[in-house]
Amino acid sequence: MKFDTYAINSTLKKNLKAQGLIRPTDIQYKAIPSILKGEDVLAIAQTGTGKTVAFAVPVIDIILNLKKTKKDQGIQSIIMVPTRELAVQIQDVFMALCRKTRVNPFAVFGGVEQEHQIQTLTKGVDILIATPGRMFDLISQKAIDIRQVKILILDEADQMLAKGFFDDIQCIKRLLKQRHQTLFFSATIDKNIKKLAYSQVKSSAVRIQISPEDPVSKNVSHYVLFVEMDDKRFFLRKFIRENPESKILVFVRTTVRAERVAKALERAGINALTIYGKKDQDERLAVLNRFKQGDDKILIATDVSARGIDIPNVDYVINYDLPEQKEIYVHRVGRTGRGRSKGKAISFCSSEEKDLLTQIQDFLGKEIEKITVSKDEYTFTVEVTETSKNIREMILANEEWEKKKGRRKTGK
Repeated sequence: MKFDTYAINSTLKKNLKAQGLIRPTDIQYKAIPSILKGEDVLAIAQTGTGKTVAFAVPVIDIILNLKKTKKDQGIQSIIMVPTRELAVQIQDVFMALCRKTRVNPFAVFGGVEQEHQIQTLTKGVDILIATPGRMFDLISQKAIDIRQVKILILDEADQMLAKGFFDDIQCIKRLLKQRHQTLFFSATIDKNIKKLAYSQVKSSAVRIQISPEDPVSKNVSHYVLFVEMDDKRFFLRKFIRENPESKILVFVRTTVRAERVAKALERAGINALTIYGKKDQDERLAVLNRFKQGDDKILIATDVSARGIDIPNVDYVINYDLPEQKEIYVHRVGRTGRGRSKGKAISFCSSEEKDLLTQIQDFLGKEIEKITVSKDEYTFTVEVTETSKNIREMILANEEWEKKKGRRKTGK
């Protein structure tokens, strides 16, 4: 089945085709008809399988049909998200699909001045993408009018329903004056969160679960390399040297770690971008744009960005630090292997992180393939990267290592 066969607006179809979207993915195929019918939907699908398009297409089409009968309707749909990066990402998807349709999507989030956001809202917005804090702030200032909202969407619903966001969701639902449709989308959701989700939708809500036995897309291959904490920087340098043309996203646990890893790479002549919550929003967006455009191929990120980075053609995700929550692993590695692309996720696991690895493997329901490194190669990697001063020396050292391995194989 192709998008051309759907009973949706012709301009929307053209925009889908312009984005290279010809056939719906499983989550799109199952969710779009139900949303178009006005049903509540609770959908769980792997990261990178096209969840945003799964709700964007029907929401845009519904609003286009409303525009045929009425004018100046105000905000028709709210999409609540947990992070600023995800708000920007979703706005980009909607902007591309709304082209030449007269449907106006707009994202509001904290970390930037309100003035521009208020000015845009005054001009008229049909679809509001928002983080809760900034949205409620603008509602209190009467800059946002939600009386006409007919569709409420929660993306990354597991995080939105976690402690701290559940009250926000209940509050916004109380403020909605009209009967409204509620859509929940997430890659992971546990039993307790699922109960909360069910409490916020109609009893007739459609439940959609794609590949529940494997929360990660089959397009992602998983590997683990056992390396001690203090030696991780050496193996990261080596890996980057061996993959000079690859786009690599490196996840660390803290802001301090992000800067330390970046400086360790810089000392070896490798330029890397960093992104984390303490940076102001404009700087975070600039970093993402540089990485997206390929100006820089190495990005070091904390988990604040695990759910908000939608960058095409990320070849590798490196878990420099294993995440402390198994669900976060899914969101991290979901930054590669998106859509129909293939990707690889490599985790650096130290002795003190083995329990975390076990939890992740139990969550995935399978063992992660191990990368075997001999004692000699391990020692060589650490010693050579420690003494190498520049790229030239590192390349020569790698060539010497390859020769050494060759001599061993031939017995010379």
